[in-house]
Amino acid sequence: MEAILASAFFPPVQWFQKLLRYDGVLVEACDNYQKQTYRNRCVIATPQGPLPLTVPVEGFGGEKCKMKDVRISSHGSWRRQHCNALESAYGETPFFEYYADDIKEFYSNDYEFLFDFNMQITTALCRLLDINPSFKATEEYLTAEEYQNAGIRDFRDVINPKHQLPDEEWQPKKYWQVYGSRHGFLPNLSILDLLFNAGPEAVLYLN
Repeated sequence: MEAILASAFFPPVQWFQKLLRYDGVLVEACDNYQKQTYRNRCVIATPQGPLPLTVPVEGFGGEKCKMKDVRISSHGSWRRQHCNALESAYGETPFFEYYADDIKEFYSNDYEFLFDFNMQITTALCRLLDINPSFKATEEYLTAEEYQNAGIRDFRDVINPKHQLPDEEWQPKKYWQVYGSRHGFLPNLSILDLLFNAGPEAVLYLN
């Protein structure tokens, strides 16, 4: 069975669970960009609690813009801020030093388009997780009904930081988190949280 997911920046754990569960996954490139979604943000755990990291994008005058056409803003110091936040949040986790250079490499390169940036990140994360899922970008936009008729599960609006729609497949399980004793378990953070805390065992959690 196949599924379709919205594009995501350092996606949440739930997103990666779908990537592993389905025989093939489509990543939406042709929908209209939506603000305040995982398309350009991820959520990490810090000593103060959850913190969103956002990739700034170029404005497009209020007009609708296809996800594949959204450009990353070259202004500001967001790359350095992200790197500092990750090191502050996860520097004491068991596996930060093991994966840090691979993650920081994305902040050393200039990517023009957000969708391409997200796809490259996903490919690298699959390598770090030692998984080999089948996923590819969409070439046209289809409605939820059209995907349903084709037998493809549509999770584009299900995995969302602002509203959590029902997902009978997703039951977050606890894993050790560096600030767990302070905040309790924080579910469905960026896959980076699971990777830095669990290392090679992250794939066992996803399965």
